[in-house]
Amino acid sequence: QVHVVQSGGGLVQPGGSLRLSCTASGRIFGINYVGWYRQAPGKGRELVAEIISDSTTNYADSVKYADSVKGRFTISKDSAKTTMYLQMNSLKFEETGHYLCNVEVLLGTDGSTWNGWGQGQGTLVTVSS
Repeated sequence: QVHVVQSGGGLVQPGGSLRLSCTASGRIFGINYVGWYRQAPGKGRELVAEIISDSTTNYADSVKYADSVKGRFTISKDSAKTTMYLQMNSLKFEETGHYLCNVEVLLGTDGSTWNGWGQGQGTLVTVSS
């Protein structure tokens, strides 16, 4: 069984910073994918940043950002590669919303995987003065 727990978020003024965390636990051989998505009020879910990895090789990760956040947001993983972060700097009003992490876990050497989301609606980020 794999669990994904998010933390971080809160209220921040425009131009401020926040860091979101997403921790996967349980039967994990590796993490193939982590993506941070935003759902703004009244809008659909959109990709903010993602890391695509190959847990079975030493190939470098592939990192992608939405154009609107390039240069301001950074997605990363800790050394154990089970906690993923989204560092958000210079936040804007329009970046208010629920942020959710999506994780694909490699369960073993047989190639089986598990995909899941952080809990509930995700982490609320409110950018307001």
